[in-house]
Amino acid sequence: MTSRNPKSVLFVGGSGIISHASVARAVEQGHRVTLLNRGKSSQRPLPDDVETLVADATDHDAVDAVLAGRDFDVVAQFRAFGTDHVARDVARFTGRTGQYVFISSASAYQKPVGRLPITESTPLVNPFWQYSRDKIACEDLLVRELRENGFPATIVRPSHTYDRTLIPTLGGWTDVARLRAGKPVVVHGDGTTQWTLTHTEDFAVGFVGLLGNPLAVGDTFQITGTHAPTWDQIYTWLAAAAGVDAPDLVHVASETIDRVLPEDGPGLLGDKAHSVVFDCSKVTALVPEFGTTITYDEAAFEQVAWYDAHPEAQRVDARQDAGFDRLVAHARSV
Repeated sequence: MTSRNPKSVLFVGGSGIISHASVARAVEQGHRVTLLNRGKSSQRPLPDDVETLVADATDHDAVDAVLAGRDFDVVAQFRAFGTDHVARDVARFTGRTGQYVFISSASAYQKPVGRLPITESTPLVNPFWQYSRDKIACEDLLVRELRENGFPATIVRPSHTYDRTLIPTLGGWTDVARLRAGKPVVVHGDGTTQWTLTHTEDFAVGFVGLLGNPLAVGDTFQITGTHAPTWDQIYTWLAAAAGVDAPDLVHVASETIDRVLPEDGPGLLGDKAHSVVFDCSKVTALVPEFGTTITYDEAAFEQVAWYDAHPEAQRVDARQDAGFDRLVAHARSV
């Protein structure tokens, strides 16, 4: 269905896991889409009728040069992770867009969460993960600019959004390789915490529905869906897709994983270790067609099939693999 009021939309990014399906849907809806990215080849094909401007999003002089004289109805910023970048965007796009959409993160919400389901009013407090604190700071800057100067910001908080390339487990393809080798796989906690997974095509419906919507300007929306399986379910579905009927799942405390694999600790303690279930009524009020249509029990098969067809992507992380062996040995020695 084509939009009755097509917009000129600039995607900063546009070829990533979260953004590529939104670009495709925006084109399907009849919007005039321009991408600003580094112009490198992507494993995610984009529509032919998308305009591409080539610049590194972090090279502000290059961005200013390629955008010289250009205005857009909507700017969708997928590549800003710090306040310096967002402040530069505010200066750059003031008076040149009717809506600036900032991609924040649901990981910014209070951890551990005080009350479920999570809503847009849940406090933004994450003492575990710098990535989340940086997103909070960016949101604070935009809210201040909105209040003081009328900057037309919309904040979007996705949770764990995936496509066929992003396996959601801690080890990703390393977990699949371990499953197929008959090795135990580490699952954080006791495997019963709920984790919301959102397919990128579902996310795109909610996201594109907010673009150019005047009721979305000056507001915040979480776009996450309602599919919240437990981690044991996620690992079991992934195992089934990999052809393993009885996976050996070993439960290990998240704090222990953090000590053995400190590079993975912030994202675990600051996000995945906690049950996250979201109330999506705010986005569905503006985008009634948004909802969960793809669940991970099906998507896991799509992911494994993609990796089987792309052996070059089947990279086992030796650091994680060795860490998992140590964690299993410790868990089974106590």
